[in-house]
Amino acid sequence: MTPELETRRLVLRPLALEDAPQIQALFPQWEIVQYLSNAVPWPYPPDGALTFLRDVALPQVERGEAWHWSLRLKSAPDRIVGGISLVKGEKLNRGFWIEPRWQRQGLMTEAVEAVTEYWFEALKFPLLRAPKAIANEGSRRISQKTGMRLVGTEEHEYVAGRLPSEIWEVTAEEWRARRRRTQGT
Repeated sequence: MTPELETRRLVLRPLALEDAPQIQALFPQWEIVQYLSNAVPWPYPPDGALTFLRDVALPQVERGEAWHWSLRLKSAPDRIVGGISLVKGEKLNRGFWIEPRWQRQGLMTEAVEAVTEYWFEALKFPLLRAPKAIANEGSRRISQKTGMRLVGTEEHEYVAGRLPSEIWEVTAEEWRARRRRTQGT
């Protein structure tokens, strides 16, 4: 079961099938998809969001393999502005996207902090990894701001093609130590 989470400005609501129309209207933008895995079809099909929710995301949640949330502003909780996911696995544990007009406002950093806390404190995983394209500066900055460290480089296939990538990670201990420092406890 994926719980609802909150940050100062956001509600992170578990994805549901009824979110498909809103996601379909927002998601198929090059600024959003270019640095996502090439598993994302491009051009994005008219039923892409429904297919993803029905055939991928919700079955992963039911099997206990992933946790997926829509991002919504507390000031407009019925409107989706992005998404964030946690996934069990060796190489990739977190992914996210946000509508371009809401980028560079710290919203995704808030969401990342909330789901990272859930990953370590509720799910009790010892390590979180997030690979990303080197060219994805915004995502790299979020990893830096949230205490992750660069542990390797390789190439990955993205919607934009094969690109140099970085592997970022943080352990539960590192995350807790940083949190104590930033919260002054």
